[in-house]
Amino acid sequence: MNSTTHRIFLSSMTAIVVAAFIGLIYIGRSYYLVDLDQRFFQADYNAFKPSGSIGHGLGILGSFLMLSGVFLYMARKRIRKFSRIGILKHWLEFHIFLCTLGPLLILFHTSFKFGGLVAISFWSMVAVALSGVIGRFIYLQIPKTIEGRAMSLSEIEDFRSNITKELKENYPIKDRFFEIFETESSSVKNRLRIIKDELKTQGLKRKEKRKILKLFKSEITLNKRIKRLKLMQKLFEYWHVVHLPFAILMIVIMIVHIGVTLLFGYRWIF
Repeated sequence: MNSTTHRIFLSSMTAIVVAAFIGLIYIGRSYYLVDLDQRFFQADYNAFKPSGSIGHGLGILGSFLMLSGVFLYMARKRIRKFSRIGILKHWLEFHIFLCTLGPLLILFHTSFKFGGLVAISFWSMVAVALSGVIGRFIYLQIPKTIEGRAMSLSEIEDFRSNITKELKENYPIKDRFFEIFETESSSVKNRLRIIKDELKTQGLKRKEKRKILKLFKSEITLNKRIKRLKLMQKLFEYWHVVHLPFAILMIVIMIVHIGVTLLFGYRWIF
């Protein structure tokens, strides 16, 4: 998927969520926009109530989308035979799409009326959705390979070691250059200026100076990635404490809710 196709893909998913929200508000405005105690008298009550033809269908479809979003993404991450199907980043975006559209449909399924066990499931769903947004932000900060896979700390440090090795083996770089570069008390811009001034005294060609500075700048980028990755890994640990328990609670209560619904004889259009 090239960048243009990817942008169209993201725009399409966003448009579907927005269109679903606006469309449901529009077709159910005579029901959703009145007080709860007045809905029974609305002409659309039998269609839009949680057990109605539309309301019940929204619950089924929303639950299906959410469960699909969760288990498809888990399968892509954890089952080896699926590991080469698409880029993980795109699977994450599709997971977010399904787990945004699904809760939206369930919100309309509830008719904005929460209580009892369903309320626990709903607010767990809200917590999962909000923490998912935060998780998406954290994920975007993690350095990735060209395939979209999150890079490990050892991979980044290997890249940095290779740069240092190339500098030492191919150019007359003295240890004091690295000492200057690694002095964190000075700004990066100031360190680069000092190194640039030092290079002028080495009798190097202009092309070599540019190459050396480019390698040092690459090392700056990798150092930033290492610091960012360590921070994001720590944040991910805290994020899982919130996201996973609420997701499990939501799914368990959803299954209980579906089971109770079937036990009491509620059926949709079949």
